Amino acid sequence: METLRFYGLERTAEAGRWRMPVLPQLCSGMGTLFGGCGLGGLVEALEQEAGRPLAWATGQFLSYAQPPEVVDIEVTLAVEGHTVTQGRAVGSVDGREILTVNAALGRRDFPYSGQWAAMPDVPPPDVCEPRRMHFRHEGTIRERLDDRLAEARDPEDFPGPPGTGRASIWVRIPDMPITASALAIVGDYVPFGISQALGQQAGGNSLDNTLRIATLTETEWILADVHMHAIQHGFAHGRVHLWAQDGTLLATASQSSMVRAWRSDPGDEPPR
Repeated sequence: METLRFYGLERTAEAGRWRMPVLPQLCSGMGTLFGGCGLGGLVEALEQEAGRPLAWATGQFLSYAQPPEVVDIEVTLAVEGHTVTQGRAVGSVDGREILTVNAALGRRDFPYSGQWAAMPDVPPPDVCEPRRMHFRHEGTIRERLDDRLAEARDPEDFPGPPGTGRASIWVRIPDMPITASALAIVGDYVPFGISQALGQQAGGNSLDNTLRIATLTETEWILADVHMHAIQHGFAHGRVHLWAQDGTLLATASQSSMVRAWRSDPGDEPPR
């Protein structure tokens, strides 16, 4: 129920139909629905309809939604197998499609398992500096998150020299348990790496987000370890590994974004 309340998700009387009001606390600093919240809301609707946990989901962001609009969600379970359900969810505003999500849901018994990705060695969150929050983020999704810079630069450090293409940030979502729909939010942190890689005051608008669930385990903080692969022709491509504090790989996500210069110099805005 915490997840449904976080997103404001409501089941309608029509089978497979949900509503998600575009609340300011689900929006980015641009005043539009944060991509990770859009993906997370539709993933939660898919899990509720399928009665199975998410294994994989990919979302394509087609348009913007902003308060006080309402996203109408239509869930279709295309194939329901013995252990895996495959389906899709389409989010629309007044008939205008803004987000399409395809997903596989379920768990399979298999005697072997392993984890080969390695968590980076970074300082724990309690000794890391908070990420600066500016007035344009007041009342948005950023205010519901606690971000700590693990291996990353603060916005006031830009412009500066190019980075290595890798940056890490601790993220805590106080109002949510560790679920696929929570990880969808942190999986949308790939554009955070754009400024870190370029050393410039820049970010991006997500075109897509693919979330792959490894293991869900309880953790207070999630480490988002961002790797930018390339930034060319105005597009950025990268991925993020999401780690529990004990080194368990929770999920991995990948994205492409349209690169944009920040609308204003963060250094000109008083930090909170």
